[in-house]
Amino acid sequence: MKNIIYSLSTFLVIIFLFVRLSPEKKEGFTWPKGKKVAVSLTFDDGRASQVEVGTALLDKYDVKATFYVVPSAVETRLKGWKKAVKNGHEIGNHSLNHPCTGNFNWSRDHALEDYSIEDMKKELTSANEQIKSLLGVTPEVFAYPCGQTFVGRGKDTKSYVPVVAELFKSGRGWMDEAPVDPTYCDFAQLTGMEMDGKDFDEVKKMIESARESGKWLVLAGHDMGEGGAQTTRLSMLEDLMKYAADPANGVWLAPVGTVGNYVANK
Repeated sequence: MKNIIYSLSTFLVIIFLFVRLSPEKKEGFTWPKGKKVAVSLTFDDGRASQVEVGTALLDKYDVKATFYVVPSAVETRLKGWKKAVKNGHEIGNHSLNHPCTGNFNWSRDHALEDYSIEDMKKELTSANEQIKSLLGVTPEVFAYPCGQTFVGRGKDTKSYVPVVAELFKSGRGWMDEAPVDPTYCDFAQLTGMEMDGKDFDEVKKMIESARESGKWLVLAGHDMGEGGAQTTRLSMLEDLMKYAADPANGVWLAPVGTVGNYVANK
């Protein structure tokens, strides 16, 4: 009898641990309207192609994207960016001077190694002020230039993630390897997965993988067109939007801020 009770107790403990520790368990988290995966389309730098050809395609399918912009780039295509705002696209902050490591020669004048935390805070608040002046909106989301989150060098290196957490509702990375887990994520360090240069079959696999575990796939790109370096293909985007429009695929396609607010409220 003791052996039976012992065996039963052991069995119940194993079941408890399996349920408790199962990596697929989402603690009751669900996406809205029965969707199985969230996908956000994001684009960096405020490049001309985004408002010259990209937003027209998005508007055709009534899809809203997140554009992380640098104020100086917005100024060169101001009319197009004002139209993007009017049509409901989200405008995010991508810094004032796009500082990255000085190991990139083009970033040597704005190298992160030469920044302090105070410098970075001024950089980001100034960018927000200029974007507000240009477009009438204050960004609530941010994308790390080059996906890099540090300032300084060697023993004086510091993370500026806390600055982003203070100023914005979210911060997005770049060239990450996994989608966002809505039950665990740090909003100041959302993972961004590259979509530049990919065809739809490649991106579809990323969506399907994220859907299996109910994740949030934040896709990150730059130019919008059909060829060239750092370019998200319009043909891929069109196929993706058609795919997401089919209810059978369970895809919620929405800007970072919209999905982020939903996750935070859940």
